[in-house]
Amino acid sequence: MEENQNEPFRIRIPEPPQPPKNKITLKAGIKHTLLFVATFLCVTFVGIMWVGQTANAETYWEMWPQGALFAVLLLAFLGTHEFGHYFAAVYHKVKVTLPYFIPVPIGIGTLGAVIKIEERIRDTRKLFDIGISGPIAGFVVSLIILIYGFATLPGPEYIENFDGHDAIIAHIQDTGSFPDEPLDIPAPEEGGAVIVLGNTFLYSFLASFFDNVPPMYEMYHYPFLFAGWLGLFFTALNLTPIGQLDGGHILYSLIGYEKHKKVARIGFGGITALAGIEAIPFLYLNINEWFPGYGYASTILWALVLLLLMKKAFYSEHTWIAPVWLVSVAISVVYLLVSNGFEQAGSLIWVFWSFFLVYFVKLEHPPVLFEQELSPARKRLGWISMAVFILCISPTPIYFFN
Repeated sequence: MEENQNEPFRIRIPEPPQPPKNKITLKAGIKHTLLFVATFLCVTFVGIMWVGQTANAETYWEMWPQGALFAVLLLAFLGTHEFGHYFAAVYHKVKVTLPYFIPVPIGIGTLGAVIKIEERIRDTRKLFDIGISGPIAGFVVSLIILIYGFATLPGPEYIENFDGHDAIIAHIQDTGSFPDEPLDIPAPEEGGAVIVLGNTFLYSFLASFFDNVPPMYEMYHYPFLFAGWLGLFFTALNLTPIGQLDGGHILYSLIGYEKHKKVARIGFGGITALAGIEAIPFLYLNINEWFPGYGYASTILWALVLLLLMKKAFYSEHTWIAPVWLVSVAISVVYLLVSNGFEQAGSLIWVFWSFFLVYFVKLEHPPVLFEQELSPARKRLGWISMAVFILCISPTPIYFFN
């Protein structure tokens, strides 16, 4: 066969073979396993502080099975949540890392777990599936843990296993039930407050079907209830319909870029209203301690901080800043006035979350290349996930009873 003399001469260089997506290397497997083990140890150690039966043990080592049980339950939720994302990404052939578990030897022993999507998700169906798979999987696990905890609750006398509950134990022995409010409040020099976990619609609904449910100021001594409550709350945080959180992915896929932008900004106003309910009392108590009688300046101080935060969040768009800022501050102040909550110290979780959303997550979801109509089944599941967000969120996740 004669060669075509007019065809230019080309040198063909074979492309190097590309490694298959999501292949787990030995190095990656070791790294992620070590992070998981470190997180398990941290959660076990910190879990002893929460669920360790101190009245029956002379050393921490005697309580490690209780701490390990709490670690198993909490990491079962976190692992299921993150692997839900992971397997959805693998199914859609999107490059993704294994979950990174984050150990920290304080609080609950971990800052959670994350996966890293290593390529752009190009259409809303993939975005939706990857976004919703984690919260739904984690929610189911936390619900199972919580229901099992309610179904196997011991009697109120279980609290006798923990030191520092003399007044409550005496009340239980007299009445057979927990008191409505904490009785064993430490002296000011010892801390002077009892930790109280915030209730949620779903937790309260489930609790109504069972007997011997402990009050929220004692619930964290019960490993299944505490781990289940944390699972529901972290699910709600992830379902916040803002930015590139799971809820942001889901809502963006449901309603598109422009509508999501508006909803995210309004939702951020709601989050900052919850932040104000925590921040204003915190500032009030500290200002009153140093400058007695000037505590109410806390409202002005928080309003100024919030104004700067919203300027950053809304890119100096005053048509959004002014109304959202005004409504947020008004909701916080009215709530505190009605509830007499100016002197009720909180945890500042929503304050941290507000700054985290602005500086790390951003409010607006970046547009994807192809916005596709979701199937009816996906739409139903998406709106159910938004309902789960409402049912599992707590306006005051942690506060202190003095």
